Amino acid sequence: MKVSIGTPPVDIYGSIDTGVWAKEKVTINSTSGQAVFFDIAFGCAHNIGGFHYKGHAMGITGLGAGPSSFVSQIGSKRFSYCLVPYGTDPSITGKISFDNGSEVVGDGVVSTPYVGGDQYYLTLEGISAGDTYVPFNSSGRVSKGNICMDSGSPPLTLPSDFYDRLVVEVKKRILIDPVKNDTLLGTQLCYRTEITNENGPILTVRFEGADVELKAIQTFNQPVTEYEYYCFAITNIENTELDFKDGAGLWQQCSSKFFDWV
Repeated sequence: MKVSIGTPPVDIYGSIDTGVWAKEKVTINSTSGQAVFFDIAFGCAHNIGGFHYKGHAMGITGLGAGPSSFVSQIGSKRFSYCLVPYGTDPSITGKISFDNGSEVVGDGVVSTPYVGGDQYYLTLEGISAGDTYVPFNSSGRVSKGNICMDSGSPPLTLPSDFYDRLVVEVKKRILIDPVKNDTLLGTQLCYRTEITNENGPILTVRFEGADVELKAIQTFNQPVTEYEYYCFAITNIENTELDFKDGAGLWQQCSSKFFDWV
């Protein structure tokens, strides 16, 4: 069987030859300091291959709205998480909170309507590169729930037309020649110089009623540490194996705190 990762689940990260369905008691510390216990059913896999976490991953926690996900099994109605930046030392951890105490409040907090269903669909209206706004559709019209918040798929995936128009604006704001004709990279936008807030654009993702600014650490990364390539962490949906509509991925969610209603 295959491993399903992300929200919605996508069978692209690895495969499992054998495994068992098990149940275990899980302990979570509450904000009052009291331990709370849950009986959680989960899949225990053997002979896992194809994962891209360099031996640091201990497993996958399902945060979807389906009945078998971790949040559904503990009866959580909401949760929030803060992910550390890509490439952070594995000894440094992020944080996830469930139910009471998971509220995200304070200056700079924005919210956008959750469209509904068993996946976390939002409405993306466009993305600004610097002062230039690039709409999701050339016509200016967008469908409700046109993007899925997906912490299981690293890049932000966009439809071809939107991606192509955005890349044009990103290139204009980076005064460095991109890598060309590299068979390893294909059509991916990459540079041999690290892209930072000083030499790269700030992107603003414009959801319905909420603008989220993405810094360089969220829009460019070094996907293969053995090579000095720094690549755009947003991709064309046609360049991936994903079989669902466009998704806001893990890299863009790093260094930000997200609050989800289940």
